[in-house]
Amino acid sequence: MSTDARTRFGRSEALAMLARYGDRSPEQVDEHLGSLELTWLIAEAENAYGVQIDLDDERLDAIRTVDDAVAALGAQIAAATAATTAAAPDAGAAAP
Repeated sequence: MSTDARTRFGRSEALAMLARYGDRSPEQVDEHLGSLELTWLIAEAENAYGVQIDLDDERLDAIRTVDDAVAALGAQIAAATAATTAAAPDAGAAAP
């Protein structure tokens, strides 16, 4: 799997995660998110991508739909992944 595929959090990934909440198909996931669904989605995304998602109350309150969640969580995952990648030692560098 490429780095992009492992770090990309899009609508299809969110719908697949939400479908597991309630044992349903992604097509059956409602666009509107309840608080329990959002909590589930955040936990699933953290586990799947190995990051900690830290949204302030204002940002959490603004997440009402799947698309809202994709934008907010996707940005957090991308930032966390970029920080991890930037902090990793250069694989091509010679050891001291």
